[in-house]
Amino acid sequence: MSLAVLAWSWTGGAQAQNYPERPVRIIVPVGLGSAYDIIGRMLASKLTEQVGQTFFVENHTGAGTLVGTQVAAAAPADGYTLVVGGLSNIVFNFALYQNIRYEPGDFVPVAVVYTSPYVLVTRKDLPLWDLAEIINYGRQRPGRLTVAHLGSGSGQQIVAAVFMKLTGTSIVEVPYRRAQAPYADLIAGRVDLLFDPMTAALPFVTAQKIRGVAVLAPQRYARVPNVPTVAEAGLPDLDVESWIGLFAPADTPREILWRLRRETRIAAAGLKQQFERSGGALMQLPVAETDKFIKSEFDLWTKVIRNAGIRLD
Repeated sequence: MSLAVLAWSWTGGAQAQNYPERPVRIIVPVGLGSAYDIIGRMLASKLTEQVGQTFFVENHTGAGTLVGTQVAAAAPADGYTLVVGGLSNIVFNFALYQNIRYEPGDFVPVAVVYTSPYVLVTRKDLPLWDLAEIINYGRQRPGRLTVAHLGSGSGQQIVAAVFMKLTGTSIVEVPYRRAQAPYADLIAGRVDLLFDPMTAALPFVTAQKIRGVAVLAPQRYARVPNVPTVAEAGLPDLDVESWIGLFAPADTPREILWRLRRETRIAAAGLKQQFERSGGALMQLPVAETDKFIKSEFDLWTKVIRNAGIRLD
């Protein structure tokens, strides 16, 4: 081994050994109360407790998840800026936008730790009691139903758009900037529908403030066993599983990335029960399997979005 390589290895090892020497920023590219925000804050709290250095969340909103993720992409690759990533910013955006200031290779996964099914929820007094009635109404009375989402390019918007494409329905989209705002309007009866990860929807469904219509997963969800799956409700081609993890800029030193991966896996394992109470489940894959999983999701959803003709620029 050359002296240069030895020096690099020693420097990198020392860097990792001392990391983190100052607070670590975790960018959440959507607002308070979203699934990204809930899981990001759980991880930040657990990592702070575990590592002995502060991990803190910054919410950067705008254009779905685009603005916040671009902020993370422009940050130094030193391990002190991470981003919460999932379907929207790691997968959807590349099929939706041509003018995007980051590339698929600009981030590497620290760990994908959480998975949760999407669920279709409605205002409690909507006089349409199952998925078939909603689809029939949306076909026969175009523009009469409304569906909330967190802006163009958000997971909620993409799932709603794919739903309309698959079912031939026409539903008016109502965008929001804050993750809790659609629920306030659902409860007040000002908007009709919302597709959202179970993470965000579960407290409102279990409190019977809104109504769960269909879980977008192969099996019913144990916490709301009376809510059928979309396949049971007659729409087998709309399984949508939300997944969430931490991502780092691609040039992050490998020793720091190794430390982050180890600490995040330990932290996530310690959050297993909290994840389940929040409406999801712990997800832990080896690094190579994580890469394969993300590629498969990228290939699948790029095809789905393009076939649905969804573009945002």
